[in-house]
Amino acid sequence: MGKQKVFLDKLLHTCHIRNLLIRQALAECLGTLILVMFGCGSVAQLVLSNGSHGLFLTVNFAFGFAATLGILVCGQVSGGHLNPAVTFALCILGREPWRKFPIYFLFQTLGAFLGSGIVYGMYHDALWEFNPGALRVLGDNATAGIFATYPSTHLTMINGFFDQMIGTAALIVCILAIVDPYNNPIPHGLEAFTVGFVVLVIGLSMGFNSGYAVNPARDLGPRLFTAMAGWGAEVFTAQSYWFLVPIFAPFLGTVFGVLVYQFMVGFHVEVEAREKAQNEAERMNLTNINSKEMA
Repeated sequence: MGKQKVFLDKLLHTCHIRNLLIRQALAECLGTLILVMFGCGSVAQLVLSNGSHGLFLTVNFAFGFAATLGILVCGQVSGGHLNPAVTFALCILGREPWRKFPIYFLFQTLGAFLGSGIVYGMYHDALWEFNPGALRVLGDNATAGIFATYPSTHLTMINGFFDQMIGTAALIVCILAIVDPYNNPIPHGLEAFTVGFVVLVIGLSMGFNSGYAVNPARDLGPRLFTAMAGWGAEVFTAQSYWFLVPIFAPFLGTVFGVLVYQFMVGFHVEVEAREKAQNEAERMNLTNINSKEMA
């Protein structure tokens, strides 16, 4: 036991990364990996079992709980964004430095890429048995949708762009309310569960059109993996280059969500809280002055 402790201590000091941003980026990578591994894993079970091992409801629960677990794993280190749209929103509000945004985006995408790779490895045999000889992007026995999002047949590009924008805006509004120190504060430690509940609700109400990616990294990482793993370049060209929608629409939705929350709630509760704190400070000063005069 003593030798093991010495070895673990040496390993601890050897592997410790002193650069805070790199540590945060690695944490985001792991958190997003968990989100995609559990979320896309539930989709794989549903699709590859022809519905015998899953439902639309179970997929939504899986993504909601996966978001919770991802935040619990990395939240203490990086904040548990798991989504470039969330990082973008916090940068807009000045709560995070802009230099974090491209680094977080890169490592969140890497985490999603690795998470989809784990799902592919786990269900490799089932994927090839589902449609022997080919990995299809669209049509009968298509499996690319296990990993990245694709629109339903009824969905136009314009409607799809609106779908992703509104879904992301809803996510950002709810997350800003959860992390807003001036609004009703969530008990410490329950933030991750609340965000997971938000993801669940969005999936249950907005998942029909295109699978509610509302997360550029969660969609881009697995799409890159499927392009490399055998589905080919069609994952980018399919449905009139649909892949551009879940990358760009969420950022526009983020701006909209930030504006909606701040103008309808955020600015007001912050001003009231500051005025209350200022009045209390003035009252304390007056009390101290009167105490000194009486003395």
